[in-house]
Amino acid sequence: MLKTFPKGGIHPPENKITSSKGIKKMPIPKVVYVPIAQHIGIPSEIIVEQKDKVEIGQVIAKSGGFVSSNIHSPVAGTVTKLDMIVDTSGYKKQCIVIRTDLKNESNFEDIEYPLKTEIVADAKDILQKINDFGIVGLGGATFPSHVKLQVKEGTKLDHLIINGVECEPYLTADHRLMLEKAEEIMVGIKILLKALNINNAIIGIENNKRDAIELFKNLTKNDETIKVAALQVKYPQGGEKQLIRAILKREVPKNGLPLDVGVIVHNVGTIFAIYQAIQHNKPLIERVVTVTGKKLENASNYWVKIGTPIKDLVDEVGGLPEGTRKIVNGGPMMGKAIKNLDVPVTKGTSGILVISEDEASRGEPKNCIRCSECVNVCPMGLEPHLLMNLSEKGMYEKASYEDIMTCIECGSCSYVCPSHRPLLDYIRFGKNIVKKLNTSKN
Repeated sequence: MLKTFPKGGIHPPENKITSSKGIKKMPIPKVVYVPIAQHIGIPSEIIVEQKDKVEIGQVIAKSGGFVSSNIHSPVAGTVTKLDMIVDTSGYKKQCIVIRTDLKNESNFEDIEYPLKTEIVADAKDILQKINDFGIVGLGGATFPSHVKLQVKEGTKLDHLIINGVECEPYLTADHRLMLEKAEEIMVGIKILLKALNINNAIIGIENNKRDAIELFKNLTKNDETIKVAALQVKYPQGGEKQLIRAILKREVPKNGLPLDVGVIVHNVGTIFAIYQAIQHNKPLIERVVTVTGKKLENASNYWVKIGTPIKDLVDEVGGLPEGTRKIVNGGPMMGKAIKNLDVPVTKGTSGILVISEDEASRGEPKNCIRCSECVNVCPMGLEPHLLMNLSEKGMYEKASYEDIMTCIECGSCSYVCPSHRPLLDYIRFGKNIVKKLNTSKN
């Protein structure tokens, strides 16, 4: 019997049309646009100026505080300006614009790092390097990894869970990374076990990735510390709380963290980035991005430099098909539509989804018929219809009381609503207001 979480969840069409497409290398962009707010927390502080020459991997923005992260130049080139640009959030953010020196040979080095299994760094050095090299969570949340790994003395921690679920429809970046970099991911897991001083790691993978499950089962068959958990296909199983419940049957408290039940969760992409940082001193300057859509000519997965304009990725797969309605940063459930193709890839960009007119059309919103479908599918046990109504009417104190901040924004409620009500849209709006109200109180 395959494991899964018991509360809520849905089964949208998977549309994993790029799962068999190996990861390709994107051409070096002529210009990169590197935002300084690519992580949860305080934006980084720019330490370069216009006309400065920079090298690949050079720190160009330093961590702005404890919950923050360094940002490195993804190319060798010249800083042409410090500008305000629209990023994937839809808002203008400060950005470092670098014109690539295309004559610089280092920009064209396609280094194939050899597998390095011996872990020399001690726990303190591991945490310091993760901090220095700008590693953040690559599963979407972009939480600075060094912060997550700093466990307070006296905290009971016994499990590391590696999130290889990738339950969002269309996206296959993690799947391909697991198939192509499995041995490196295994070393990355051992690095974190050493840093955390624990002996139990579990890799959670949904059953629609059987090739990845078999590969990791083979790699772990003689390892007592690392196990593989095959999971039932169910959205949103990639959420930390849902994944912990599915694998360990532990319930993270409301407003609590995985550490409250003795667990730390990291995405497979983050694990690979940690491996590169510790074993090869490589900062986080590129990541795997799925570029997909049913009508794209050459949908595939790519290694992409941070700061690459999304236009470059779309051109690489053959351009926008006729009848394109939306370009989404992320997957169709939790992703957000972007305003234009000049928006750059950031550390949190897992996929670019091109949606046609017929796929993107929404039904006309109607009155709620009190069917309770949104309540049934909510993995957090909330009442989405109520939270939408409270947000719509500006009753934010009441929305806070009804736990609107507990919503993980998975979109399951909007997906099943027979009245086509924009539940998630209003809940997101309400959450932003409640967050601002809570901040002002503090």
